[in-house]
Amino acid sequence: MVETIWHSFSPNERGECFKAGAADGAVLQHPLDRSLGDVYKIIPELNLRDLASDPAFLLNLLKHRTTTSLFQQYCEGLNGAPGDHAMIEESLRARGLKHTNSFKNCYTMFQGDMYAMSFQLMAKDALAAFEPAIRARVCVPQSVGEFIMQRQIFILQTLNILIDDILEQGSQNRVQNAPPKKPTDDGAAAALSKLSVRAPQKKRTLSDLVASARDHQDTLEEHLVLLSTEPVVLAHAVNIWFFSRPELVPDEKGRRLPVHTDKYISAAVFEAIHSSIKGAAIWKYIASVLELLEKSAEDRACRAILLQEISNICHLEFSRAQTLFKRHVQSATGSKWFKRTSNMYDSTGNPRVAVKRNPEDLTISDPQLHYMLRLCQPKLTVSTATPWIKKLGELYQTHPREREKLEDREADSLGDLAMIIGFVQELSSMIPIPSFSNNKGQMFASKSQEVESELNQVKDQLDLLDFVVPIDNLLEPGVAQEALKKLDQFAIEKSGTKIGFLYQDMIADCLSGVQGQCDEAKAKLAQGLKAEWPSAPSTSPVSMAIRVEQRKQKEKTRPSHSSIYDIVTPAEPSRPQEPAPLPRTFKIDDSTADIFSRLFSKSQSRGPVAWAAFTEAMAKLGFSISPKYGSVYTFYPPDSMTAKKSFTMHRPHQSKIEGYRVLTVARRLRTLYGWDKETFQVE
Repeated sequence: MVETIWHSFSPNERGECFKAGAADGAVLQHPLDRSLGDVYKIIPELNLRDLASDPAFLLNLLKHRTTTSLFQQYCEGLNGAPGDHAMIEESLRARGLKHTNSFKNCYTMFQGDMYAMSFQLMAKDALAAFEPAIRARVCVPQSVGEFIMQRQIFILQTLNILIDDILEQGSQNRVQNAPPKKPTDDGAAAALSKLSVRAPQKKRTLSDLVASARDHQDTLEEHLVLLSTEPVVLAHAVNIWFFSRPELVPDEKGRRLPVHTDKYISAAVFEAIHSSIKGAAIWKYIASVLELLEKSAEDRACRAILLQEISNICHLEFSRAQTLFKRHVQSATGSKWFKRTSNMYDSTGNPRVAVKRNPEDLTISDPQLHYMLRLCQPKLTVSTATPWIKKLGELYQTHPREREKLEDREADSLGDLAMIIGFVQELSSMIPIPSFSNNKGQMFASKSQEVESELNQVKDQLDLLDFVVPIDNLLEPGVAQEALKKLDQFAIEKSGTKIGFLYQDMIADCLSGVQGQCDEAKAKLAQGLKAEWPSAPSTSPVSMAIRVEQRKQKEKTRPSHSSIYDIVTPAEPSRPQEPAPLPRTFKIDDSTADIFSRLFSKSQSRGPVAWAAFTEAMAKLGFSISPKYGSVYTFYPPDSMTAKKSFTMHRPHQSKIEGYRVLTVARRLRTLYGWDKETFQVE
């Protein structure tokens, strides 16, 4: 299909298609074009003249790069031309290509399991062991190896983007040759105008913010249900955790652990589940404390306690979101800008990774990465992060294709970071929020750190290799469920209870503790005493062995299916939803019916749904939309609907709802409005 479309393009169309995938359309005009700096020395064949003039040029290049191994491409180019190694060496020799780093005594291997692995030789006699590989030209100085890796990565990335643009442009051409369009008000543009960004009709209140927190809590709890019941969602999450490991970031000597190793897969399953439970628990606690605050409008002593607790829990969620965002940036778009410090670990037990160069160097060449690196800096706060989030938003307004360059996981984590930043900003605009404190209001933060530390100490002992090697084995019937059962058994053995109960009990204990602090403060005020700030909760003196045994005893007395975070027999989200409305049938047109058919399809091969098409379909049902934080949007049902509950969702990366996201949206609509495939009928 790509070949047919590419041949059908005129030279101008091929050129426009090539430029569409480049930042601001900046590409090499010819192989010796120096306008983009050293780019012509690394990937000279990716130039406008050659790609646009002869359709066979791209197709031959594409065939070579997709049908041969990276090592073959290292050795030999297209039609017997010099390979990637020889091409880079020629640029170093004749064109002045030079790496800014010296890489003293550092080499990169391009053979076998050590392909593209860099290392430093500390002893002189160690070089002798690598002499055969150096003579065979498969082991080269790292200053050369870095350029070879860049060349291979850049070419593959460019070809991948170009194929997407070819298919997209080809589709546009077919539309242009189709029959005339329907009247404008039936098109997507008219539907989006009907959505008309909804402006608040009254000043936002604390109740509105509680509802917003509960809505996000529901979304996270429903995602946990999908992790537990849909193998494709679990496999996707495990892959993300596995391939974003900080161990894959090169250390100060350029060393990194192999990508494909079974050692870390079990821990990736653990992290995927644990992270999902923790996120849902934090937002449940945020909403619960805000509700207590709303009820304590006239209680000054209690309000001070609750406000400090809210400040600290929001700080905890901001730190969690920033940590996840940094994890994805350092292993994707910003991989060249981070280094791992060998034998150094952070508070969670993960290898310590930091930005290794000044982000300001990217101010002009790559502003998106510049702003993202700023958001990865240590000691960042909501107030210092806000300007960089705003700059990213402004960049996406003027250059929307920049966001599409991110990987899905980066875009998702950026959305979560923007969510907590926007939430804190909105809260601060309603109520003066105290600064973060290490001494006051640490009820949830301290207990959360205890639980996380306890789990981090044992997670590497989990063995799920019978189920998760390879990771896609989770897609086999029953395998994911058995893996989750074993994870539950492991948690009970090591901690005395399931992970979900650890967080569920912690929330209950913290809410009880905060309420106790409020009652104590009120009692002192009633006696005419000064209401001193309650002391920070102390770590339990009970030994771990005794604590585990106490939990095991409590586990025996729990009713079945009592955990809101059960991963084996998932319950519905913890907060009671509005009663599902009586089934209502919508009479809709063919295009709208197709959207909801794909959303509620039971097929594993359900097609993607474009964001514009989804919003158009919701507009035709009478919904309005309001942008919130970053890429988060709220959909409001029409007054004619029985269910009045709105819902929020992230605008998906690359503006497509696909894969596991289809399941997420369908579940949300089914839970809130009782919709299914039969709800929609063509007129």
